[in-house]
Amino acid sequence: MKWLRAILPVTVLVASGVIAAPAATALPGPSWHKYVVAPSSRDVRPVKVLSTTGDVTNPDGLLGRGVTTFKRQAPPPKPAWPAGTTADASSFHAPNNGGNGQPRTYAPGNAVDGNPDTFWNDDTIGAYPDVLTITSATPVALPGVTVLSSVDGVPQDYTVEVLDAGAWRVAASVSGNTAVQRAVAFDRPVTTAQVRITVTKAQNTPSGEFSRVNEVWPGLVADPPVPVAVVDFGKVVAGYPKIAFAGASANRPGVRLSFSETQQYLGERSDFTRSDFSGGPGSDQYAVPATPTVWRDTKGCQSGTQVCADGLHGFRYLRISLDALASDAPLAQPSGEVRISGVSLDFTPFLGTPGSYRGWFESSDEQLNQYWYAASYTNELGMDTFRESDVDPRGAFSPSLDGKLVLHDGAKRDRDPYVGDVAVSGLTEYLTHQDGTAARNVLADLADHQRADGWIPPASINNYTLPLFDYPLWWVTSSWDYVLYTGDTAYAASYYSHLVKTLDAWYPSVTDSRGLLAKGLNGTSGYGDYAFLPRTGEVTYYNALYVRALQGAAGLARATGHAADADRWLSRASGVAAAVNQYLWDPAAGAYLDSGTGAVRHGQDGNSQAIVAGIASPSQATSALARLAAGALPYGNPFMDNDTLVSDGTKRVYAFTSFPEIQARFRTGQAASAIDQIKRMYGWMTTHDPGITAWEGIGDGGSHYEQGYTSAAHGWSTGVVPALTNELLGVSPTSPGFATWTVSPHPGSVSWARGAVPTPKGALSASWTQQGSVFSLTVTAPRGTSGSLVVPAGKLVLLDGRPTRAAAGGSLPVGSGTHTVLVVR
Repeated sequence: MKWLRAILPVTVLVASGVIAAPAATALPGPSWHKYVVAPSSRDVRPVKVLSTTGDVTNPDGLLGRGVTTFKRQAPPPKPAWPAGTTADASSFHAPNNGGNGQPRTYAPGNAVDGNPDTFWNDDTIGAYPDVLTITSATPVALPGVTVLSSVDGVPQDYTVEVLDAGAWRVAASVSGNTAVQRAVAFDRPVTTAQVRITVTKAQNTPSGEFSRVNEVWPGLVADPPVPVAVVDFGKVVAGYPKIAFAGASANRPGVRLSFSETQQYLGERSDFTRSDFSGGPGSDQYAVPATPTVWRDTKGCQSGTQVCADGLHGFRYLRISLDALASDAPLAQPSGEVRISGVSLDFTPFLGTPGSYRGWFESSDEQLNQYWYAASYTNELGMDTFRESDVDPRGAFSPSLDGKLVLHDGAKRDRDPYVGDVAVSGLTEYLTHQDGTAARNVLADLADHQRADGWIPPASINNYTLPLFDYPLWWVTSSWDYVLYTGDTAYAASYYSHLVKTLDAWYPSVTDSRGLLAKGLNGTSGYGDYAFLPRTGEVTYYNALYVRALQGAAGLARATGHAADADRWLSRASGVAAAVNQYLWDPAAGAYLDSGTGAVRHGQDGNSQAIVAGIASPSQATSALARLAAGALPYGNPFMDNDTLVSDGTKRVYAFTSFPEIQARFRTGQAASAIDQIKRMYGWMTTHDPGITAWEGIGDGGSHYEQGYTSAAHGWSTGVVPALTNELLGVSPTSPGFATWTVSPHPGSVSWARGAVPTPKGALSASWTQQGSVFSLTVTAPRGTSGSLVVPAGKLVLLDGRPTRAAAGGSLPVGSGTHTVLVVR
């Protein structure tokens, strides 16, 4: 190695003294390409057939190996109650527009109207019992009944009673039900005019925990089994699914598709799809023609409002069934024969192949390498073109973003760029592939929609009106990060007036007499934050983030020639920091309060941000980090130290709020605990379904914290990329465009690390090793830049082969080119 040849003469000179500098071990050749996760092309195929049920032959045809055939006989006609049959219930939900503007009722009579598209829905969410009583116009001979419920949540535990000889008796009991259609046989046949169903437990789904019954048929209905096949793409993917149909029977049999990131939430309804939120079935439908065709899942309907699909999806598992919605008749039939010769996906996100990486990372720790590239892939899945047909949630489309590359929150949802998420995903973008275009498009668009009072919207959702308290601060910090990494000071100049308006108009309007931000002032009681947490008053997280925003704003001010503003904002930051220490530090707990109002608790977000912002003293930082570690879980560190704010505060883990804690640990000399936290959190997500990608949040026991609604590939959870590059490897910009920079490694137990960081003037590369008492660092910086190398203290420090004395903190100033530091400790 170059540096070894340079230091040998000095090593010989000192070898006869007290200190001897041993030679370093050469690093293995570059091998980071093997960790890259993205598919090799935009034509993505499933890797295996996970399961089949019903009449499905040659399942491998779905993988392109022959033809898979689905067959199903026509279901028999359903039995009907005598004319005049009625139903009553203990309660039922009031009519509404159902989410798609179409009137919908939930009366008990829907359960006996012969229309499976209508249903009874009780009106006591999560409370039981819920009772549905059916009164027939004339007595009916019943061997049992068949209960058809809703894919939005089925009754799990219930009894079926019959009026027999003038008295009610239990004819059947059901427990643990998960079937949408359940034939319930009675203990003995009975002739009766009344049946009573009492629900004591229903599924809790994102649509709520309600008792829902679409139909109760008088008799035992045994439909032919639905042919179903599930294919696995091996990891979360995003784009437009395609199916090559080799033909079908002439009756236009229907195919229904549902999608899920996990097997747990894979069912007849997708784990999330846009039709869930617009009154649709939660699945995609297609009526298969008799002649061969290739169908590309496209948002829209084949005819009017029938046989509809959502288009783009983010998922790992795809469920294909020969079935049709009753409401799609006669255009699609739930029977016949369908032949498929292949399933694939048009992959639309950024395609992160090895050749596209402008920055990379590698170390002696295989797990850390895997997490870095898995997080990069997670971010790539959200880096996509903004299109009206696939943004989420509804009301998120914006003509000013249409057709632009953006950083969406996630692969499946929210497919809308939020600035708080960009605070992390933007850093991941700069350190891996892009030049910042995706982040800039988001930041500029949100600034263009700034409110007259200075507040900046968090996203395009609800026509840029979603009221969040903290996200304008994330716009400021994200803008500073963007300028730091890209050198785009023209952006800073263009939006400087927006910066001033945010910090000098809106945030002062929510500042109290003690100089702290206080949620509730100026009509902000109903404002949310990154997790829509019900906290108010002087919140440490808001104020610590405010300090960071003021510091970033000062950087933007100096970069654009506004030195007086920089001084003024830094002065304000000092005042806020002092007030946080005076009013929000809890000496009894040795940590910052979550809020000065309400129950005493201590949050990961506030304490971590206070350390990263420089508010906390070294002793406070040590104490606060110990508090956060006290509640450590196998899947990360919880975001609250008790459950007084939310019921699962001590069980919920966010990678979003864990990122600043990991930064704080690296920066305060706790690299080992930072690496441990990374391995627990990212290790859990990597080894639990769907694997590889980083989840939006982790809940009790390591679950997906919002069940199937949870995004399992979320850009705000990719902080392991900047954590490992900026902190463990140690490379960070200190002025716009890396004109100046620092390399300050925090090795912990890692033996060696190396990588490259993209800058406007070329890659800045760093490589270090530690072996025994010797630490060595080599940096190659682009021409026209300068920086500092921060190394551990040692008995001997050699810079480019010559003894030197590092400045305070171990800082060695250097210019462009290649420089090597050897430290003997």
